[in-house]
Amino acid sequence: MLTIEVRLTDASFIWTEPHSRRIRVKLTVQGEAFASTILQQTFECEFVVAYQQCPDCAKTYTAHTWKAIVQVRQKVPHKRTFLYLEQLILKHHAHKEASNIREVKDGLDFYFQTRSAAVKLVEFLAGVVPTRSKKSEELISMDTKSNTSSYKFTFSVEIVPICKDDLICLPPKTAQALSNIGQLVLCHKVAGNTVHLYDPTTLRTADVPAAIYWRQPFAALAAIPEMIEFVVLDVEFTGRTKGKWALADIEVARSSDIEDNNDSYWVKSHLGGILHPGDTAMGYFLANSNLNNPEYEGMLKTIHNLPDVVLVKKVFPERQKRKPGKKMRMLDKEVSEMAPRKQDVEKLERDYELFLEALEEDEEMKALLEGVEGLGLDEAQEDHEMEEA
Repeated sequence: MLTIEVRLTDASFIWTEPHSRRIRVKLTVQGEAFASTILQQTFECEFVVAYQQCPDCAKTYTAHTWKAIVQVRQKVPHKRTFLYLEQLILKHHAHKEASNIREVKDGLDFYFQTRSAAVKLVEFLAGVVPTRSKKSEELISMDTKSNTSSYKFTFSVEIVPICKDDLICLPPKTAQALSNIGQLVLCHKVAGNTVHLYDPTTLRTADVPAAIYWRQPFAALAAIPEMIEFVVLDVEFTGRTKGKWALADIEVARSSDIEDNNDSYWVKSHLGGILHPGDTAMGYFLANSNLNNPEYEGMLKTIHNLPDVVLVKKVFPERQKRKPGKKMRMLDKEVSEMAPRKQDVEKLERDYELFLEALEEDEEMKALLEGVEGLGLDEAQEDHEMEEA
């Protein structure tokens, strides 16, 4: 077959119906067949328009809509930690590359189109809360001719199940390793990758980094939802202070028992500097609690003067008077199609109120969240207030 080089000399469109997805073009070409011999030919070409999606758009219509997932979990009976995390994520825009966020039991799932974006979120979480993570991968497809493979990556991130104001019973070896701090301690705060503990009866403190915690993990003996209200009857200082804490012997009675009986309890507490007779405080009532914890059961057998009450914080009535209708801006999460149970909705509302109370009382937490866009109000509430103004 003879092939020659041709030159395009003319081209024009031939009209067709716009919806026919056909393009007809009239072309004129010239070519030199032999020496001093030029051939010219005119013919029509027909093209068919075929639509094609980019790879990212095509993935949205297939089962493989994501390449990496970060599963964040914390096994605690409340959502306060995730409410705090959501505000930090919004402040630092750590979720901007997530294609979807799904709310699941005990945590959140973040979906990403790239592995590197998922790694960034894992590193961010490790910097703001104590975590441990592990990675797994699943082979999706393999091309033996080009020697290429496609994987899905799963990052499992577990947050330390200890929160601020939790009551903890440390194992004896762990307490001894932490400079012989008492076994019955409170969590002062969870900052960065460290859990800060203190003994309310001696004012001694200890820091537990995430790496050390996961070697010998321990659980909370009691959490905030189990605290009850006490009325302060008398305060006797012992003279020992540490920072804003002052050790004192405090006589308290349960608020629910004030009118029924005269039962009162003496407790050694770190709140001697801020509590006065007539004040109210929140704390854990151990004398009438059924706590299923092997470390605490061991203490009951060996120590006979365990406290009946552990005070945690003072109640400030003026701080609880917040404007109604305030809501914090949350992540745009995908929720289950099934309607949530009534008790789950009520529990989430209680956790939300507890988080707002903690935010009002904790200046350090408020400073960390400063700068979050829309902190304190959602868009609907902002619009409503602007209309009223």
